[in-house]
Amino acid sequence: MHGRKRGFTLIELVITIAIVAILAAIAIPSYQNSMFRARRADGREMLQRVASAEERFYTNRNVYTADLTTAAGLNLITTNSEAGHYTLAIVVDATGQTFTLTATPAGDQVGDRCGNLTVNNVGARGFSGSETNGSC
Repeated sequence: MHGRKRGFTLIELVITIAIVAILAAIAIPSYQNSMFRARRADGREMLQRVASAEERFYTNRNVYTADLTTAAGLNLITTNSEAGHYTLAIVVDATGQTFTLTATPAGDQVGDRCGNLTVNNVGARGFSGSETNGSC
């Protein structure tokens, strides 16, 4: 007579795989949202840094500049954020009295529901994406 064989039954394996699949379906989107939220700090930091540089430029010359990278302008090394998750664009009005900075998602950040992050010369912040819970 043969003894009882050790191992898992097919039902036990299917149940285990189903549980792992359910946990992965919950954990992966949560992780992705956390990464998007963490990388937004890179874009916000860049907007704040460049807005401060624009204010210093305005203090010295009484106009804002659209020139971000030359010595005559803000003399930034690059228009990419420090970690490379955003690229910067600026619009200055014809009189040089207002500006709007826009941080556009790049690389892994492209799928972020907040979309473009913006700040203007009076400090008003905004975003262009579909996010509605106020986390942008």
